[in-house]
Amino acid sequence: MEQDVLMQNNLLAERNRGYFEARGILALNFLSSPGSGKTSLLEKMIPLLREVRPVSVIEGDQQTMQDAERIDALGVPVVQVNTGTGCHLDAAMINRAVREMDVASGSLLCIENVGNLVCPALFDLGEALKVVIISTTEGDDKPLKYPTMFHEADVCILNKIDLLPYVPFDAAACREHAMRVNHHLEWFELSAATGEGVEEWMEWLKRRLEQV
Repeated sequence: MEQDVLMQNNLLAERNRGYFEARGILALNFLSSPGSGKTSLLEKMIPLLREVRPVSVIEGDQQTMQDAERIDALGVPVVQVNTGTGCHLDAAMINRAVREMDVASGSLLCIENVGNLVCPALFDLGEALKVVIISTTEGDDKPLKYPTMFHEADVCILNKIDLLPYVPFDAAACREHAMRVNHHLEWFELSAATGEGVEEWMEWLKRRLEQV
């Protein structure tokens, strides 16, 4: 049963991917545990990117419209997908959301997945890149505890580095653990709250947008 579900999801994910590639849309799947700062990072990114490319956002949560309302305040198209008891977004949800808001050609599509370091790793959405976010308020051993997520990711962002002086978190050890799981990971350290390190991540992302 699980294999059938994943197979059907992957088929639709490939359709999504073909649609994105044909229209020059760079789709990023943002993944993390709850509270790592996905929405806060998007709030920091979007004003910096809107001058470069159109930006659209799909917000995934089990309940509420809170995150979508925060993104809507930035003046970009956003659709909220509430999964109820579901712990992840899937390719069909993304397909419906994209049709609902008609994502512009040549744009950046940010998909904020449900806060969970397990289930979302298994479901391809048709995205170009998986971006996993970990924060300094979590354990620095997260990559070892949830290796599938970090193995499947293309980018790892360590958020909340402004709190490093106040929390027992070893950033170097966390990076070592993550690279041990996936030595192809692109690694960034930043603070969505203060803006420290965001410029480096933005420059990397703008270069990727130029390649689409």
